[in-house]
Amino acid sequence: MNYLSSLLLLAQTAAPVEPTEPSRIDLIQTYIEHHLSDARVWHLPGLHIPLPAWMSLHVVMLMVAALFLIVLLGGTLRKPTRVPRGLSNLLEVFVVFIRDDIAVPSLGEIDGRKMTPLFCSFFFFVLTLNLMGLIPLFTTATANYSVTAALSIITFVVIVFGALFKNGPKGLASAFIPSGVPLPMLFLLTPLEVVGLFIKVFALAVRLFANMLAGHVVVFTLIGIVVAFGAIGIPAIGMAVFIMLIELLVAFLQAYIFTLLSAVFIGQVHHPAH
Repeated sequence: MNYLSSLLLLAQTAAPVEPTEPSRIDLIQTYIEHHLSDARVWHLPGLHIPLPAWMSLHVVMLMVAALFLIVLLGGTLRKPTRVPRGLSNLLEVFVVFIRDDIAVPSLGEIDGRKMTPLFCSFFFFVLTLNLMGLIPLFTTATANYSVTAALSIITFVVIVFGALFKNGPKGLASAFIPSGVPLPMLFLLTPLEVVGLFIKVFALAVRLFANMLAGHVVVFTLIGIVVAFGAIGIPAIGMAVFIMLIELLVAFLQAYIFTLLSAVFIGQVHHPAH
């Protein structure tokens, strides 16, 4: 989303009025809702692309992100070298960090290395979607709860069916039965452990969705101050730029947190003894 372009568009289409005029506030609210919600039309400068009934704008963002990563990572892996350089070297830094600081500590040496591709996919995909929301022409798909919920469901499937495949039904059940606890207490703690798994997955989706949505709402609100109050609200542009810089940091931070929590939750069920 191009925030500065949004400011210019609103300023040009709205005539100067008193700050308390409801029509100006309604215009700002409608504009914010339009750019933060999913849509069936992709609005480009001077071009509006209608999407099929089975596709929404955020689905397009998912497809663009996936295609970008396929091209980017495929191009770097097509010609491997003994000493990585340039983009390959940068990507290796992230991969090694995810393997050594996220996957291995959460699942152990053997399982951590096996699960590294999954966590790398989480990190790069979420990061790409987050960064796309800061680029003109695109929207933030991770500000849609359906998208973050789908990513969290993948984590849930890996938690349950991965533990079932690795440890069997008895091993999966043992992950929800704390050891060394008196039998009467198990009737209380075991259901709480099962419910806790669903709460963790729910929180995983909400955390990513809420953080990405909140930053964009703040930026658009600051821009709306300029539109609503005129020249007196110009200092809000500086605040909007500052929030945009923070959003750049948040894009990386939320990708890291989603990957880290996924690894921790998976490790807790796959290795209940630890």
